[in-house]
Amino acid sequence: MNNRLQAECIQKSYRRGKHPVLQDISFTAESGQCIGILGANGCGKSTLLSILAGVQLPDSGTLYWNGSPLGDLSRDQGIIGYVPQENPLIEELSAYDNLRLWYCDSTLDLDTALRDGVLAMLGIPDFLKTRVSQMSGGMKKRLSIGCALAKDPDVLLLDEPGAALDLICKERIEVYLKHYKSKGNIILLTTHEEREIMLCDRVFILKGGTLSPLEYDGNIHQLASKI
Repeated sequence: MNNRLQAECIQKSYRRGKHPVLQDISFTAESGQCIGILGANGCGKSTLLSILAGVQLPDSGTLYWNGSPLGDLSRDQGIIGYVPQENPLIEELSAYDNLRLWYCDSTLDLDTALRDGVLAMLGIPDFLKTRVSQMSGGMKKRLSIGCALAKDPDVLLLDEPGAALDLICKERIEVYLKHYKSKGNIILLTTHEEREIMLCDRVFILKGGTLSPLEYDGNIHQLASKI
């Protein structure tokens, strides 16, 4: 099935409408696509992803999944997985105990995922007994992605997944994202990383509250001037 996620005229303001962040944001993402959203810090990228994830409500506008409005129930059914910038994990627990919480009502089997599934691809068995409080940033990010995939979502939202990670962690995440996309799933990510931009099928610039398509030709200096 060819799935489609569509945002139509999403608007969001703070301070009782005095500080507009998103203005008439509209785009469509199809099965097997990775959509990149670029922009300066504070431009509203994280706000947009949190609205798509259902964490925040827009002031106006509608999200559609395969032509039908995407409500909270649809999100609960596991259509969308979300990895925010901030750490969503429980610091006092080990990687395995965090996974048990996320996978307790999952259609995916945790042991299978660790043995030869998504969690194995992300390298999580290497630090399964480590407490989150003792993990590196790369371990936390990979574990966060693994948790977000517990319900086998059709859409994965990633807020700057490679930020401040070493090359090995970035490579591991990139390999998995290519695999995820190849299965016909949809990825939306915000990024400042050139290698993540190259993973994208389409790229948008978020600036002044509006979303504009960008044809990226590999000229990073020209891209920086547009942001």
